[in-house]
Amino acid sequence: MVWRIIGVRSIRTVTTIIIGAGHAGLAMSRCLAERSIDHVVLERGEVAHTWRSERWDSLRLLTPNWQSRLPGFRYQGDNPDAYRTMPEVISFIEDYANAIAAPVRTHTTVTSVRRGDSGYVVRTDRGDWQCRTVVLASGACNIARVPAFASLVPPSIVCLTPQQYRNADQLADGGVLVAGASATGTQIACEIQRSGRPVTLAVGEHIRAPRLYRGRDLEWWMDVAGVLDERYDEIDDIARARKVPSLQLAGTSDRSTLDLNALSDLGVTLVGRFVGLVDGKAQFAGSLRNMCAMSDLKMGRLLDTIDAWIDARARDHDLDGEVEPPHRLPPTRVPDEPPLMMSLAKSNIRTIIWATGYRPDYTWLEVPVVDHKGMIRHDGGITSSPGLYLMGAPFMRRRKSTLIDGAGDDARELSGHLACFIDARAEPAMALAHAP
Repeated sequence: MVWRIIGVRSIRTVTTIIIGAGHAGLAMSRCLAERSIDHVVLERGEVAHTWRSERWDSLRLLTPNWQSRLPGFRYQGDNPDAYRTMPEVISFIEDYANAIAAPVRTHTTVTSVRRGDSGYVVRTDRGDWQCRTVVLASGACNIARVPAFASLVPPSIVCLTPQQYRNADQLADGGVLVAGASATGTQIACEIQRSGRPVTLAVGEHIRAPRLYRGRDLEWWMDVAGVLDERYDEIDDIARARKVPSLQLAGTSDRSTLDLNALSDLGVTLVGRFVGLVDGKAQFAGSLRNMCAMSDLKMGRLLDTIDAWIDARARDHDLDGEVEPPHRLPPTRVPDEPPLMMSLAKSNIRTIIWATGYRPDYTWLEVPVVDHKGMIRHDGGITSSPGLYLMGAPFMRRRKSTLIDGAGDDARELSGHLACFIDARAEPAMALAHAP
């Protein structure tokens, strides 16, 4: 590391700066260290900051313990099929940072990143850095997506995002409207309904999935059959694939399936997508039946893929006689006439939870690689700005890119590209230095 004085400001120089010390940033740190590329990891809080501060109390990973695999590190316990609690996730990532001796600078908030004469200038609240390459690993879920009409919610109703929700005890007595039925929305709706508060779940696009299929965890099948390794450059419409919601999975101790049928059995009321609010009345789309039918169809296609793989490869993986027969879940049950409008006051709705997705926060990025929706334009994590890379984005290089298990493969490939970029920049400079 080199210190330079520019004017009255000191600036430190390093080859690469990684922004974010979550699992994605740490995986890249390990891969850069293996290539002897000097770097630092800048983290606004502690290691695994978002896992500490932006998750609800009962949340567990959707992936089994065995699927926590990072470069040079993996699960070593005696319960590989269980699902980590948030404290266990935090400990796992902390242990990884310590095991690889990651050069993390905690409590260092990046305030701007811009192009410099020989790379990038990264400004923080603890000083400035100059580097040749930058890896953006600050997370894909920094800001909750909340519709504009949320401003019309009556002041007597409390609105929360999943980042603000901790447990049902923080909610007022009365009804709760949960908007969004992917993994987050269904899990929160289930927990709140069990607390005794009646829940209405507004259902948009979602993907239904069984927790167990043919005797094994669905993630095991998706892993071994190569579904999670499907690459971004093999997809016809990668922009659409990157917007697909997460599977309706839950990491419960009984490994049960949490879908709309299970929620209906608990007493949750299903309505269509939350589309508007007029005079204290919530408006819902009339597409509930179609959304559920599409979700069932997508689930069927996924299970068909797994069945086909089993038929073709079972003997190669010593699965003969160990696999249950194919089966399908009953169709999603939909009310005959779900309401299109609901008075929040008459329904005693006291809380609305916007489980309507997230987006990253790149307001500090002064490099023209962000589109009008605030998303980084990239090709498999490689941006149009030379030396600027992305990690941890949905379907960045593989379907599993946002999973802990996906960071390693992405980091290995991108660190290779980064190393080649550095070498290419170094060769002309060396040639000039040795010129007669």
